[in-house]
Amino acid sequence: MNDNTLVDSLLAAMEDSPAPIYQRVKGAIINKVTNQEWLPNQRVPSEAELVNALGVSRMTINRALRELTAEGFLKRQQGVGTFVAPQRVHSALFEVHNIADDIATRGNKHHAQVLRLDSGQATTDEAMQLGVRTGHNVFRSLLVHFENDKPVQMEERVVNADIAPAYGEQDFTTITPYTYLNQTAPISEGEHLVEAVLPSRWEAQALALPDTAACLQIRRRTWSNKHIVTSARLLSPGDVLQLFGHFQR
Repeated sequence: MNDNTLVDSLLAAMEDSPAPIYQRVKGAIINKVTNQEWLPNQRVPSEAELVNALGVSRMTINRALRELTAEGFLKRQQGVGTFVAPQRVHSALFEVHNIADDIATRGNKHHAQVLRLDSGQATTDEAMQLGVRTGHNVFRSLLVHFENDKPVQMEERVVNADIAPAYGEQDFTTITPYTYLNQTAPISEGEHLVEAVLPSRWEAQALALPDTAACLQIRRRTWSNKHIVTSARLLSPGDVLQLFGHFQR
């Protein structure tokens, strides 16, 4: 699609409303991005092209593009142009979702690579995480989740074997740990601890990241009927995950 066609399609998408032009431009661009008519890393019309097409001031268009960049819809490279930013995964901070469902909702394909699945006796640290005695029977798993062909999350998990006795028999390339655990011991309560971290070298390699890339780490525990079922550590590249929460007082 050439630049003139991009501008024409954007103008056609702008709502005919009394809203300020910069808001109408923003709305049209957001519509193009979220509907995947404009794809990640695709060049978008420049300030000059939009100014000429709309007959408005450069300040008006600059505001729209600046706000879209701050909100994560666009990325601007000095001297090169403005491009669609890779869209981040939005995860609800106060909810627990199945990553496979989230990926499918975005129209993409999920698959997982199982790096570890075994059983053993809980270490002191694992026992504290699960609220059991040291030496209690547990399962341990380590997976990498992919969206299409891109690794988007490493999931390291320890599970109370008394509550989920068949965990070690599951094929986590066909179902997710979330699916099995929620069927076996439905979630009644959960907690999250969110941190920005640097991955270890092997974690960076598994997530196809440079060693210095920042990641978002979520430590999560979930309960079922007042028993802790599992403790998980979820590690995602910092440029693909955003957490969202809404609360009222």
